[in-house]
Amino acid sequence: MMSAKPLPTYLLQRYHGWKATTYAENRAWYKRLATEGQRPRAMIISCCDSRVHVTSIFGADQGEFFIHRNIANLVPPYEPDGAQHGTSAAVEYAVTALKVSHLVVLGHSNCGGVQGCLDMCSGKAPHLEETSSFVGRWMDLLRPGYERVKDEPDAATQVRKLEKEAVLVSLENLMTFPFVREAVENGGLTLHGLWTEIGEGGLEWYDPKTGQFSPVGQASA
Repeated sequence: MMSAKPLPTYLLQRYHGWKATTYAENRAWYKRLATEGQRPRAMIISCCDSRVHVTSIFGADQGEFFIHRNIANLVPPYEPDGAQHGTSAAVEYAVTALKVSHLVVLGHSNCGGVQGCLDMCSGKAPHLEETSSFVGRWMDLLRPGYERVKDEPDAATQVRKLEKEAVLVSLENLMTFPFVREAVENGGLTLHGLWTEIGEGGLEWYDPKTGQFSPVGQASA
């Protein structure tokens, strides 16, 4: 692969800084992770967006979360068709091999993927309709969510609701996986839907009793 090049200087400097400080101060912990393997209690499915920093939000260290990131934090439905499914493979491994206790879908504000879905479904992004668009075909997963918000008159409210629909569609699709449903019904796995407001640092959770997202810490009566 002649196209591969050395790391840019700024990344190389950051690596050396990490190795000399964080790693050096926690060498035993890293050795333990390497020899004993990972035992994460939770899987987090979040967006690829660089502004969504899962470990920072929850103050997590290495080994705590099994993290999968994709465009708009979407989970496809269960499709055992013999094709290649990255997100489904990550879910399968987390639930059946790692046996995580919690599976969290984390959406966020100002999501470019969600905006792209909104533009595509409303006819404003014909390039995403092309079969050659990987982003467009992936965002087709969110069309059911778009159908639920398409009549919202206010544009800002519409996109905000669609960001949260990305979480709900993913939760719905997760329950189509037999091993997820079995783990949930047996009490070994809990699903959680979250949405974070990047600018304000806010975090909301989906309350199935009310069918709404509320600030964390607020529980339904």
